[in-house]
Amino acid sequence: MNFAPSEEALLLVASVRRFVEEELCPLEEEVESKGVLESCKAREILLKSRDLGFYAMNMPEDVGGGGLSAVEMCLVAQEMGRTSDILVRRAFGTVYELLLECEGQQRDEWLFPAVRGDRTCAIAMTEPGAGSDPAGIQTTATPDGDGWTLNGGKHFVSDGAFSDFFAVTARTDPDAGPKGISVFLVDKTMPGVTVGRNQSMMGLRGGSHVELSFDGVKLSSKHLLGEPGRGLRLILGTIGRVRLFDIGARAVGTATLLLEMMTRHARVRRQFGVPIGEFQMIQSQLADSAVEIASARLLCLEAAWETDEGLDPREKVSMVKVCSSETLGRVADRAVQVFGGLGYCKDLPIERIYRDCRVMRIYDGTSEIHRGVVARGCCEEERLPCCRTESRSTDQAVGGCELVLPAQGTLGP
Repeated sequence: MNFAPSEEALLLVASVRRFVEEELCPLEEEVESKGVLESCKAREILLKSRDLGFYAMNMPEDVGGGGLSAVEMCLVAQEMGRTSDILVRRAFGTVYELLLECEGQQRDEWLFPAVRGDRTCAIAMTEPGAGSDPAGIQTTATPDGDGWTLNGGKHFVSDGAFSDFFAVTARTDPDAGPKGISVFLVDKTMPGVTVGRNQSMMGLRGGSHVELSFDGVKLSSKHLLGEPGRGLRLILGTIGRVRLFDIGARAVGTATLLLEMMTRHARVRRQFGVPIGEFQMIQSQLADSAVEIASARLLCLEAAWETDEGLDPREKVSMVKVCSSETLGRVADRAVQVFGGLGYCKDLPIERIYRDCRVMRIYDGTSEIHRGVVARGCCEEERLPCCRTESRSTDQAVGGCELVLPAQGTLGP
């Protein structure tokens, strides 16, 4: 198992860090104070990123993407973690792999424009009664002639106000359970589609998390993504990669940034005549952070390597989700403590990071749900899931994640 990146990959990682530091970080304060990233500036950083080949790096080269491997995406995503979520979205894009299911006309209408950055997609999956249990959705797509009629609603649709179209999960066969769910590509401007209120959050300033409603939206065969009944597999396969890159690797990058800040501060901040880095309690916080970050980083890279090898790191991705998000939470808390009043003050990015990172333990599957996935993997194989090397049936495993249905005796809410 070799995680050593190529020289080309190292140059890319260095270039992304330079872009983040020079082009994105200077915009953080403005986004925090105004609560919005001006459209002209959003367009400017998108164009700069695209010119450098940084946009849609996760997508294959044959559709216009960067064609990075999973390990390379982890390394790049760590650099993205050094700035705020909204700036990452605008500069590097959120081009979901499920769009690779597009065929024929769909590729020209949705896939290629998304990869170019001309159109933006958001996933509309979560409902008030279906969060960690995505199979519990109530939105329906009822057969109607040669197409379907979409009715229902979603909430917490990340970047929904900015996005041009949505990948919407809906029940097409109410009697088939999880296998009766399909995905449809729905344009924001279609009759019957309403973008509701933005659900204001504790952190993640500048972004939107909206409610959507669908009232008799007429869909044709071109709106169906993939085959009927495969929607949950498509969505969860994509979410698995989001957990690995956008949560796991980016959390490691953010935690690394905080540790660097703490270390510098411990060297220069003096109390009682000596740098505070000489106090054992401060040393303990720095050491614990370094150990935990190194562990989370290696876990991310191992899961990415297994993904590149065509294996099924289902439980390992859940480990990444839990380990990275909770590591970042602890490191952010330590950073506030090490910096004292300055850590609680908005003059430094620590306060923003402290707020932003709290949701990582909740979205895309709570820590409790993912602990259940890991525990179930241990029970199924009667050995640690980190020892697994063989692939599983695609009916059970979906792109590094698992459909977890709450049942008596299982973990999670």
